Amino acid sequence: MTPQTIAQRAYAQPAAPTRTPRDTEYEAISRITHRLKAAAARKATDFGEFVQALHENRRLWSVLATDVADADNALPNNLRARIFYLAEFTEQHSSQVLGNKATIEPLLEINMAVLRGLRQMRGN
Repeated sequence: MTPQTIAQRAYAQPAAPTRTPRDTEYEAISRITHRLKAAAARKATDFGEFVQALHENRRLWSVLATDVADADNALPNNLRARIFYLAEFTEQHSSQVLGNKATIEPLLEINMAVLRGLRQMRGN
């Protein structure tokens, strides 16, 4: 191998592009949303999977709430407050869903709205 070949390999573009924290958030929310939607469609035949997917969505929102409650979070205060509110809503609504007093659709709509917002921010 020549020195030029070694140098080209060392400074070549990595095979996978570097991911930003926003990309990671997008993918996590997307994965959880798709799982929740699929589990909701099979709720009658696999309630355990549905409960697990709902729990995973609750954990996601708990993490987001913890993140925006951190004083070092760089998001604007208004956006942080809205995300925290959505986390509280998700927690309460999930309990209602488990008690068969509400549908899963509002939770899916919230996640999809957040994904749209993240997608717009990725484009900037």
